[in-house]
Amino acid sequence: MRRGLFSAMVAISLAAAIPVMAEMKPKEAYDHMVKVLSGEWTMSPADKQIGTTGAHLHPAVKRLLGSDRTGVAYKVIGRGATLQEDLLPNTMKQMVTMYYCDNFHDCQELQATHYCAKQNHPSFVFNAKESTPTHLVFDCDEENSEVCDSDESHIHHIILDLSDDNNHLKSSYIAYKNGERASKHSIYHFDRRK
Repeated sequence: MRRGLFSAMVAISLAAAIPVMAEMKPKEAYDHMVKVLSGEWTMSPADKQIGTTGAHLHPAVKRLLGSDRTGVAYKVIGRGATLQEDLLPNTMKQMVTMYYCDNFHDCQELQATHYCAKQNHPSFVFNAKESTPTHLVFDCDEENSEVCDSDESHIHHIILDLSDDNNHLKSSYIAYKNGERASKHSIYHFDRRK
């Protein structure tokens, strides 16, 4: 009994000592993304493509595996107002996502538009509740983007997972079709170009 009570007290003390992470504000998240993502990233080798559904094996993509060719690049455009993601450049699977604030000077919502190889362009909103500095989540904007609330195949979530040192990136583009989560997604691992 005494040991159980002691264990419970230790658990409560530890839980109280762990700081609760505050939600990232939209502008704070945007500035963080600019800081940690800007630059060129190469596609990690095949044996590092863990937790994927095989998109890295597509003939247009697999030649990037473990090479020194750029797999994804991030750059700031529009005098700092937009972060451009150029995914799989110079391949037939090339896609671009633009990340931006609804109002750069008074950012209330971080948004994104994904120009997809599926030949559509869903809009996204930043999910502050699920995001951390190393796990950035964007959800399809079902209120303002028609494709998000359709049966058309489209990307419904974008999830960017960074390593603690910000040198490894797992980019997940979660697909939906017929209103349900698909079984195949575009998930890739990248390493920051040195």
